[in-house]
Amino acid sequence: MLELLRKNNVVAGLLAIIRIYLGYTWITGGWGKITGGGFDATGFLHGAVAKSTGEHPAVQGWWAVFLENVAIPNASLFTFLVMWGELLIGIALILGLFTNFAVLMGMVMNFSFIFSGTVSTNGQMILLGIFVLVAGANAGKFGLDRYAIPFLKSKLVKKERPEAKTPIEV
Repeated sequence: MLELLRKNNVVAGLLAIIRIYLGYTWITGGWGKITGGGFDATGFLHGAVAKSTGEHPAVQGWWAVFLENVAIPNASLFTFLVMWGELLIGIALILGLFTNFAVLMGMVMNFSFIFSGTVSTNGQMILLGIFVLVAGANAGKFGLDRYAIPFLKSKLVKKERPEAKTPIEV
């Protein structure tokens, strides 16, 4: 199954459809937040912390501590990261550029939203993202990864293997 996911051209086409769907979902979410002009993560963060108390808390205590001590004091940074992160993840997935990194960062955001007590489509996006992530390079085969990854590998190999130098004679 793993080899099929990582090497089959038909699967690469299906993964491209999944990748583009995920990208569209991310890009529309990010674009709406950027152009809407009123997105601020502060209310969401405070709401998540409020869900960490009571008889049946939706947010675990350790996550609420993170939100209170890190996210809320830096709410403007998190607002920026969510808006632009969603947009850039969407663009990367649609183009198939740095696909594995983009889907991994999308999954981190989805898990963050789930940890904060949001259900929505996050679980579905994580599940689809797992297939894209496990497929590796095959997920970006019909995208810019087809050109970018070999180019970067060739540049990296040249830096790792400098030409042999002859020792200087004394």
